[in-house]
Amino acid sequence: MADLAKLAGVSKITVSRALGDSPLVTPETRERIQALARKHGYKLNVSARNLRLRRSHTVAVIVEMKPSSSRTMWDPYPLSLLGGISQELTSAGYSVLLTTRHDAPNAAVQAADGLILLGQGVHQDAVKLYERMGLPMVVWGAESAQDSHIVVGSDNRHSGVSVAERFLSIGRRHPVFIGNSDHPEMSQRLHGFVDELAGHGIKPLLLQRVDWTLESGVDAVRSLASRKVHFDAIFACSDLLAMGAIRALVELGLSVPNDVSVVGYDDTPHGASFLPPLSTVRQNWQEGGVLLARKVLALIEGQPVASQMLPTSLIVRAT
Repeated sequence: MADLAKLAGVSKITVSRALGDSPLVTPETRERIQALARKHGYKLNVSARNLRLRRSHTVAVIVEMKPSSSRTMWDPYPLSLLGGISQELTSAGYSVLLTTRHDAPNAAVQAADGLILLGQGVHQDAVKLYERMGLPMVVWGAESAQDSHIVVGSDNRHSGVSVAERFLSIGRRHPVFIGNSDHPEMSQRLHGFVDELAGHGIKPLLLQRVDWTLESGVDAVRSLASRKVHFDAIFACSDLLAMGAIRALVELGLSVPNDVSVVGYDDTPHGASFLPPLSTVRQNWQEGGVLLARKVLALIEGQPVASQMLPTSLIVRAT
């Protein structure tokens, strides 16, 4: 860099800024220095620069899920979130290191400037694991008073309220909730659902299901049938659970929505094209991804940041 500065007749800091496309250097000087660098084969040593700045210009994005053939990584969660995150971080000059929870000890993760965690884990176990790293961290999930980290998520409680209101408006009085209430987001959906129904003297049945898959939804409804439980509405905490529930209801000779109304969660393309088209709760994944990235960048720069919950909407279709 010193040799290049001498050739260009400028200071080393001007060379550094010009090669980094800094607006502090005039376009003419920037192009002249970059042309000299190309001529003499000079390339900025990014690793050395990052070491000097104590920055890697990388944000690690951890997906808290175990992909399977029945629950894939190309569903809206996490793909749409990742799209918003990647667009915002790359626009800010940051690289995205994408991995899963099982890669926590990875040196590249520990060298990142910040961390985005997609999913809190059962009883927030994933959050507790990554908080120990001491990196600026933003989490997609549900907010609580005990949080020591920043959270971006959807208004899960309101989602539960809106589904309960819909069931009440169409005369449903024996609802079932299918999901894993050990997860903070699911727990808030359940609480909103239960509290709204309680105001009308109705107590829903909870079916605890760890897997958010089609097969798990089928199993849930079959278990209700085997116990001869009377029910007329199902609120499932994922579209896959809801579609599995509908499949089992049809197998049992029940009509959806005449006999049983069903509402899913996430508004996936599969749910929209399902027969009958699935009623569901929509989250704003893209905006959520952008907010996650913006907030972790602000934390990296030492700026004040607050948690934020995004509104959801109930999409009423044919179920």
